[in-house]
Amino acid sequence: MKTEQSSQSKDSMNKFLAILLSAIVIAGCSRSAGNDLLWLCDGDPVVKAEVVVDPDLDLINDGFIILGGPRDRVIKAKTEIGTLYGKYALQRIEATGKADGVLDIKEEPSYERRILNHWDNLDNTVERGYAGWSIWHWGEPVPVDLIKDYARLNASIGINGTVLNNVNATPEMLNQEKLIRVAEIADILRPYGIKVYLSVNFSSPAALGGLETSDPLVKEVQEWWAAKVAEIYALIPDFGGFLVKANSEGLPGPQDYGRSHSDGANMLADALAPYDGIVMWRAFVYSPKSPDRANQASEEFQPLDGEFRDNVLVQIKNGPVDFQPREPFSPLFGQMPKTQLMPEFQITQEYLGFSNHLVYLHPLFKECLDSDTYCKGPGSTIADITTGKTYPSVYKTTAIAGVANIGRDENWCGHDFAQSSWYAFGRMAWDVNLSSEEIAREWLQQTFTSEPEFLEPVLDMMLTSREAAVDYMMPLGFHHLFAWTHHYGPEPWCEIPGARPDWLPKYYHKADQEGVGFDRTVNGSGNTCHYHEPLASMYDSIETCPEELLLWFHHVPWDYEMASGRTLWDEICMHYERGINTVQGYQKIWEGVRPYVDEARWEAVRAKLEIQESDARWWRDACVQYFGEFSGMPVPQDVQQPERPLEELKKIKLDMKHHN
Repeated sequence: MKTEQSSQSKDSMNKFLAILLSAIVIAGCSRSAGNDLLWLCDGDPVVKAEVVVDPDLDLINDGFIILGGPRDRVIKAKTEIGTLYGKYALQRIEATGKADGVLDIKEEPSYERRILNHWDNLDNTVERGYAGWSIWHWGEPVPVDLIKDYARLNASIGINGTVLNNVNATPEMLNQEKLIRVAEIADILRPYGIKVYLSVNFSSPAALGGLETSDPLVKEVQEWWAAKVAEIYALIPDFGGFLVKANSEGLPGPQDYGRSHSDGANMLADALAPYDGIVMWRAFVYSPKSPDRANQASEEFQPLDGEFRDNVLVQIKNGPVDFQPREPFSPLFGQMPKTQLMPEFQITQEYLGFSNHLVYLHPLFKECLDSDTYCKGPGSTIADITTGKTYPSVYKTTAIAGVANIGRDENWCGHDFAQSSWYAFGRMAWDVNLSSEEIAREWLQQTFTSEPEFLEPVLDMMLTSREAAVDYMMPLGFHHLFAWTHHYGPEPWCEIPGARPDWLPKYYHKADQEGVGFDRTVNGSGNTCHYHEPLASMYDSIETCPEELLLWFHHVPWDYEMASGRTLWDEICMHYERGINTVQGYQKIWEGVRPYVDEARWEAVRAKLEIQESDARWWRDACVQYFGEFSGMPVPQDVQQPERPLEELKKIKLDMKHHN
């Protein structure tokens, strides 16, 4: 009997691993027949419209006006690019069935600079890239048609900037050969209103220029950057500026020379200022000695408030740790009233199942932007702060960034539904007030069909998908339970000799016999104190802390009674089970809409949903069994018992790395 059970377990594990490994190699499906692009953004509107460029119009930046009836449409804007946005908007209106009757539309972008951050490397790998190699084809002939398609797609949703290379930048990005290539790309993007930006390595003056130092307060260093910037603008007159990751995860920065983040950012800003270029200085920093990684950005940047130049924006991740399926918003958004801030979201799903899981990310984005910081009392949302409404005298420009999920796969993003998050980021950057449902409905209508029998069930699938992922991965405030290096599957037990504690799951879950969760109260790491009232008190109390963030802020007893009346342990198990059930429901929905989708795309999504269900079961089996060893409590009867033994799951090692 024991041998038979062992054999069955082995067969189950082999099947499980086969599905997981298939996740690595399944290719994206073809684009929809008769359409070179993924959503409707190319060509003229069905109804011809008169186009008027009038610099005296009362419009902000590249806003536009659409007026008139079906026979006499007029698109007006202050700039040619504004009329382009108006043309795409009219197409979208037509495609979504909203073009009947007389139109009187005025649109202006919420953010002036709406930027994709590509984490592409010069060897054409993409850090956290799950859709193939870099579309820039470094070292190869310029793929003109591909980049034009990319530009049209972005212009159709209002994106007007792209950072071409990885934030973990190499100094070689700034050599003349590479800059000439950047200029060629810029020439292709320019007609679509898209500026190029570059990530730069702070040590470039020494590493590339041969100086003895890269100290930002040394005159020779300042002169080197000024000369390099002049070289760039001679090639690219509308160059956007620099993105900088400094003194983080081993990268060099001003602190190497005893200088501050503001010293480093301002030095670069001064070099860019004559050309109207900007510096986007990332606040993603954390010290290995900090008692709580979630505090680090606040501790380093808040004291520098008011010290940055007018052409510097501090770029802040949505959460205080690292693009987790759910985090509270970064408290730094409410702590720097004298500094221009910009949100950074991750479109590529580093912590959300890569391109294998259907997770529509706009609900996550909007959850952050709609968060009230209370920095000036009620109504001080992150959207209002970063669009310049809360502190209008401080913001000379506004910006928002999304880490791109784009590669050479035929469907661009590795999963057909991952396109929706790219689309959503652009539409949100243009109009922060759009709802998740509005954007998802637009995308579905343009990408698939408007047939209600397809649209309504698939729309529900998209709108619930982020919460489903939280359920089957890390419910109730769990975070960073991922496997070492690749961040794909569960590994809450992970032990790596010599590794930084804050790179390991145990640092975050702190499970013991008494309970689980990170104590960030005033009696713990003090993270709750970084928020304004009433949030600080609400998060600090276990009774008032929102349950979806409970384990983020509190170390909670296993038998703690939740709002449902269940114990914490039972609630954890129920969430994992609910996540699996939701994904199984998606499979049924997708089977039901098969008549409305071409066979190639339908089959590709079906295969991905199979992987997603298998992964959800993997997460449940791993986490329920691992944490059950600490709780000592049984799995509730209405939750399916784990299918694979924990010891077998601990042996899973996937051949996945930081780069594709």
